[in-house]
Amino acid sequence: MKNVVALVATAALAAQGVSAHYIFQSLSKGTEKGTPYEYVRRNTNYNSPVTDLASNDLRCNLGGATGGNTSTLEINAGDPFTFSLDTAVYHQGPISLYMSKAPTTAAEYDGSGDWFKINDWAPNFSGGQASWTMTASYSYTIPKCIPDGEYLLRIQSLAIHNPGAVPQFYISCGQVSVSGGSGGASPSPTAKIPGAFKATDPGYTANIYSNFHEYTVPGPSVFTC
Repeated sequence: MKNVVALVATAALAAQGVSAHYIFQSLSKGTEKGTPYEYVRRNTNYNSPVTDLASNDLRCNLGGATGGNTSTLEINAGDPFTFSLDTAVYHQGPISLYMSKAPTTAAEYDGSGDWFKINDWAPNFSGGQASWTMTASYSYTIPKCIPDGEYLLRIQSLAIHNPGAVPQFYISCGQVSVSGGSGGASPSPTAKIPGAFKATDPGYTANIYSNFHEYTVPGPSVFTC
């Protein structure tokens, strides 16, 4: 009987751990919620994070190396888009957006090329303590000046809510076909993934509960047109 009780307790704790996670499921034009996995590559680890800084899964999550049955969203440079989740983000940490131009089609691209960052949702310290943007959707715009073509559009939540433990990356990649921009820019700086994030980065090792008054988001600086 004791063994049964122990097994039930263990299962309950495991379920709690899974329910404490989240995943970016959909990508859409504008600010509306899209259809799950229509334009977002489907991962194979449910809503669990990636924690290995050397893993190729940091690009587009476990199971996201290729497009599979994922469609590619046609969008104009300068237009807004929205990533939506199954449940709101509730682990503290920055949210970042990256893009990487596919050599051919986004569906065939494994993300092994150069990535550039287009936005960070970093903490706001204006109220005397850190305030994080923790919502069920994140909207931004495609940079107006990037070349036309197909891209992976990557969103990342870096969860640093548990100082001393390994930080968690919640990642999804959408597939987009961009047109109509000025196309004159060569986005920089760029970084490879894995490689963009290091265990010694202050934004990776930060203790958000102790003397936390400033923060630098890991990865390259944000590219602007």
